[in-house]
Amino acid sequence: MRPPLAVAGYTDEVLEVVGGTLTEAERTRADRFTRRQDRLDFIAAHLLVRHCAAEILGTRACMLTVVQRCERCDQAHGRPRLAEAPELSVTLAHTSGYVCAAAGYGRVGIDAEHATPGPADQSLAALALTPAEAALVGRDNTRLIRQWVRKEALVKRGELTLDRLREVDLSALPFDGGPSGDLEWEGRHFLEWKAGTVIATAITDEPGKLRLLGG
Repeated sequence: MRPPLAVAGYTDEVLEVVGGTLTEAERTRADRFTRRQDRLDFIAAHLLVRHCAAEILGTRACMLTVVQRCERCDQAHGRPRLAEAPELSVTLAHTSGYVCAAAGYGRVGIDAEHATPGPADQSLAALALTPAEAALVGRDNTRLIRQWVRKEALVKRGELTLDRLREVDLSALPFDGGPSGDLEWEGRHFLEWKAGTVIATAITDEPGKLRLLGG
């Protein structure tokens, strides 16, 4: 069984490397974006997750169909899965100009956000951080966004919800682990990296591999 895989890159680089076709539901969702960059980010992330999963499955990306169906409203969004391989978990994320995806057996979750210069958003800190985390983050926005993407990745794994972010304390994890690294927390493996202003985290059940496109 192949280990979990996370792949990430700038949207334009991903679109140059990966190809494929979206489903009608995905195309409909993509067309709803009013900003061209948002639409391209969505398309790139949905193509990238197919290629990520195809490598683990030993098949071609064009043979895989990404399905999303919300359990609450039955609309075409929510946690993605593969119609042809429901036993393989997949996850994706996109922020302006940057996309990432991961696939693996067991639970997987991934998130990426831009960390803008300046002080941390105190309203976001109040929503997401435990007292111990808040003490470590202080007014450092980069540290705040690092904790945010970690918890968003846990949400995408189905282990946390946005209204319960302060119930999970990640203060034991270091903030500065170099450009990329594998951390472990309570049996979960964190792959973490930076790309320009982007901060990203992938969380898997087993140690995973990270591939950054475009060098």
